[in-house]
Amino acid sequence: MTGDRDRAAHHRDWLELINTPGLGHQRLLHLVAAFGSPGAALAATRSEWRRHGVELDIDSAARQAGADADQAWLDQDERHHLLCRDDPDYPPLLAELPDPPPVLYLNGDPSLLHRPQIAIIGARECTPQGERLAGEFARELAGAGVIVTSGMARGIDGAAHEGALAAPGGRTIAVVATGPDRIYPAQHRRLAHRIADHGLVVSLWPTGTRPLARNFPQRNRVISGMALGTVVVEAALKSGSLITARLAAEQGRQVYAVPGSVLSPVSRGCHRLIRDGAQLVESADEVLEDLADWLGVAPGETPETPPEPAREPLDPEQERVLNAMGFDPIPLETLRDRTKLTIERLSSMLVLLELNGRVAALDHGRYQRLDAGSPES
Repeated sequence: MTGDRDRAAHHRDWLELINTPGLGHQRLLHLVAAFGSPGAALAATRSEWRRHGVELDIDSAARQAGADADQAWLDQDERHHLLCRDDPDYPPLLAELPDPPPVLYLNGDPSLLHRPQIAIIGARECTPQGERLAGEFARELAGAGVIVTSGMARGIDGAAHEGALAAPGGRTIAVVATGPDRIYPAQHRRLAHRIADHGLVVSLWPTGTRPLARNFPQRNRVISGMALGTVVVEAALKSGSLITARLAAEQGRQVYAVPGSVLSPVSRGCHRLIRDGAQLVESADEVLEDLADWLGVAPGETPETPPEPAREPLDPEQERVLNAMGFDPIPLETLRDRTKLTIERLSSMLVLLELNGRVAALDHGRYQRLDAGSPES
């Protein structure tokens, strides 16, 4: 019982430090290292902080209110946990970073932090094919017992979490850029609850923290830092995904990139990564094989992906339309010129192909083929 009280008091010290307005993660860790413990750092005077390079007006009321709010969140649900930098259960890969997060707010199963992870990241404004690929990669990796980690953003991140949860026994970790009591984006509210039920949501910031732009690079650094490798499915040339991939490489982790069409803006980032040394991958099996020694999954032992439900067979005219589409987004008028079919006939056929899961309707009257086979199939 005494040990529990001591641990609770120790965690309270961390909460008060993390809720000190203006302190920040790096200076917080610097003070804890300088004074030997979070409690000693809290007990130090302002002049003692100044001697260690931290000049700050302390708002004790705000600090206490923030710590109280965090404690209330922790007491609210048995799935809510706090993991501090000096806790023995702190993720070992994350601890290797020069300045790891001082605290982690957890919602879900903390044991997942100690299982092998692979990150899947990519564009928010992704293509239907990219979304599908991210889901397939995640489902196969999770089916092999790997934890799929991502940032719960729209697009590729969301598809990766959904894919992992679709695998039998699949688990996923979402590292978010808000406080643990907030969900961003709001459209992922149901997904966030599913992840907490069957995985883990990780936050670096106190309760009430809004999705501030400065938090996203730190969030990305944790995603790559916890994972053995990072898979980039789609990314523009200027995107957070490329920053995360660069961080992964700097952290000594593997970087994988899925190639795409040279005409697609969200493939150019992946092609840049491949030119810069990232490993080109076309399937989750290639990732599992490359990391087999670290993941404990021998090549060829991955459970088979459940077969997709049977789809309606295509008639010759539908096959002609698919072959004319290729694999890049195509305007309806261009497809009309290639097939010599009327707009009315094409529109009705595309509706059927969309219902059959072979075509996706995009914005601005464009369509994209979803089949993974060759155009001749």
